[in-house]
Parts: sequence; structure tokens; C-alpha cells
Amino acid sequence: MMSAVSESTTVIAPPEGVREGNENLVRLSGDAGAKVAALIAREAQGDFLRIAITGGGCNGLSYKLRFTTEPRRGDILVRTGGAKVVVDPKTALYLKGTVLDYSNKMVGGGFKFSNPNAKASCSCGESFSV
Repeated sequence: MMSAVSESTTVIAPPEGVREGNENLVRLSGDAGAKVAALIAREAQGDFLRIAITGGGCNGLSYKLRFTTEPRRGDILVRTGGAKVVVDPKTALYLKGTVLDYSNKMVGGGFKFSNPNAKASCSCGESFSV
């Protein structure tokens, strides 16, 4: 009689001082996740995508994306779209429920944020207001 072999997925706990979040905070679409994975491999700047919101831009707040080698104490780690995304607590307040998508279209392509908290955003999609 054959026995069923179950494969278990091992999820590594986040580093000390880093909280585990979920896709209710931020979610990467399949296209965005694939592009992030390709960029991580190409750029070799770190295995985590940091999403931050800073002051500036046309509407007062601006999205910033960069790769980092490790999360900081106090960060929230979200595993989504095959990527590890880190967000600081202040950014999390503005980001909750956001979906990050990617399009490779020549015009209007790139990463696009769909943020339910934004009251207004600019045409380039890189800044918003709440």
C-alpha cells in the first residue's frame, strides 16, 4: 500500500523586532511579483522590496520603492506575489489595502499603486493625498 507524501512549506519567521503582516496591508499582483523577482535577481541590492511613503510629489505624498538586504526593527514584513515586502509603521498607516500592479506597456507602463486611502492622485501615479 502506498502512503501519501505531504509536502510542507517552511515559512521562516521574521527577524526579531519585525512583525509579520498580510495582504490586507499591501498585495502585489502576479505581474508585480514577477517583475520584483526579476529586478531582485538583476539588481542584486537585496531580497526585500521596501515600500515607503514620503512627503513630496504633486499631491503631497509620494511612493518610494527600493531593495534592501534586511528589514529594520519595527518593520512589517508581508509575503505577497512571491516577494518579501517590508513597510515601516508610519507608511503602513497610509498603505493599508493597497494593491501594487505592474504593466510592461510602452505608454503608461511600470508599477501602479491602487490605494483605497488616496483621496486624489496625480496622473503619473507616483504621488497622492489623503
